Amino acid sequence: MYKNTSLEPKMANLPYFLDTTLNVDNRWVKLSTLIPWSDVEEIYALNFTSQKGPKAISARAAFGSLIIQVKLSLTDEETVETIAENPYMQYFIGLERYEQKAPFDSSMMTHFRKRFNAQGIKDIDELLHSATREKSDVSDDDSDDDQPPSNKGSIIVDASCVPADIHYPTDLGLLNKAREKTEDIIDILWRNRSNVDEKVKPRTYREIGRKSFLSIVLQKRASKKKRRQALEKQLNSVRRNLSSINELKKYADLSLLKSNLYRDLLVIDTLYQQQQYMYDNNVKSVNDRIVSIHQPHVRPIVRGKAGAHTEFGAKISISVVDGWSFLDTINFDAYNEGSELISQIEQYKDRFGYYPESAHADKIYRNKVNRAYCKKHGIRISGPCLGRPPKDLKLRKEQKEIQRQDEAVRNTVEGCFGVAKRRYKLERIFTKIKGSSKSLIALIFMVMNLEKAMAFIAVVYFSIINTFRRIIRQVQGSPQVILFKTLIIQ
Repeated sequence: MYKNTSLEPKMANLPYFLDTTLNVDNRWVKLSTLIPWSDVEEIYALNFTSQKGPKAISARAAFGSLIIQVKLSLTDEETVETIAENPYMQYFIGLERYEQKAPFDSSMMTHFRKRFNAQGIKDIDELLHSATREKSDVSDDDSDDDQPPSNKGSIIVDASCVPADIHYPTDLGLLNKAREKTEDIIDILWRNRSNVDEKVKPRTYREIGRKSFLSIVLQKRASKKKRRQALEKQLNSVRRNLSSINELKKYADLSLLKSNLYRDLLVIDTLYQQQQYMYDNNVKSVNDRIVSIHQPHVRPIVRGKAGAHTEFGAKISISVVDGWSFLDTINFDAYNEGSELISQIEQYKDRFGYYPESAHADKIYRNKVNRAYCKKHGIRISGPCLGRPPKDLKLRKEQKEIQRQDEAVRNTVEGCFGVAKRRYKLERIFTKIKGSSKSLIALIFMVMNLEKAMAFIAVVYFSIINTFRRIIRQVQGSPQVILFKTLIIQ
């Protein structure tokens, strides 16, 4: 059951919070005024359809805790402990009085990530961006006519991979893990069999399989022939174990297994089929290849970088507009980011009401389809033009200067990825569930944009103050004011 609660910060209660006055300039107090809490509650309440049961934790407490965790790069346990120690954080999550105990158990953080999916977080980020734009009094459109706006601004697009927290996958290592898992399943089914008269337990040869695995992995450079022989032994062991499990199903129900172990069994069955196919056909790739038994949704993403040719995790595409990072795509399957440019530009038009003046992207985005689309809508795409360079040296020099400036502008998106990966731990996602991983990625970019919004509002605030000061100086120096002061003195 979910019951609507008051989400607006109660500034009148600030003097009585912990029997002291909280500083209204504190970052958590300021941050609480930026977030559209009413919209957060609408998204949060969709998870509760029943009117029965105990009252759920409020939307502000759930979403605020996730923001604190991402902003400070904390674990679930440390997040709850930090909130219990900090009155400003307790005010941020909606508590009216300081409490010395933890507001909830750390295990609830997992449920919070499930209740706020990636799309919901992106919707909140869009609302935050719209509210930030409305607070600015600066308008780029000085015309009063009813003509449709021309192309304005620029969009910077790029893609990257967000590695998951898994061991570097090898065929031999995956099969060895599958062998060990199936051996554990056989032990459980054998202990709970209904046919107790059967005295002969299915053979697993676990010691032989373990020694065969270690004999290869402990070598610095095992030959291709030895690796293939070790793969054959592990495949035979997994096949034998799966066959034994099918026989034991007659006397022991698979419902005896825990949910995660039963899921692993289904993954192992698919993994075995893939590995057997690659072994029989002597190939090294297969569609939807499983690289982790615990996280079967993770796929290999070929990046071609110097440090890591292949990464394992989600692939994301973002677009940066005026320093604001919009997360456009999250996908655990590999895709060509060049096909995303048109949809990203259309989303730009939906947000601002006009197309961008220029699009800055790397080489993979500059294909014929995207070039034709940009030319049709009057968008200049960065990079060299097709065809031969002009013979005019002056024109050629101007084009090179434009390309250099475009590349400098495009570096902004690299900085966004760098901040997200180094400051907000996007370089490795430790959540195990597919939906939770997507939610965490979306949260990281939303928190980055929150920092941008706070800085933007501060700039607008100081610009307004400076404008008033300039007006006051001009008024004080006007002849009318000088004459008025002279008459008063006389």
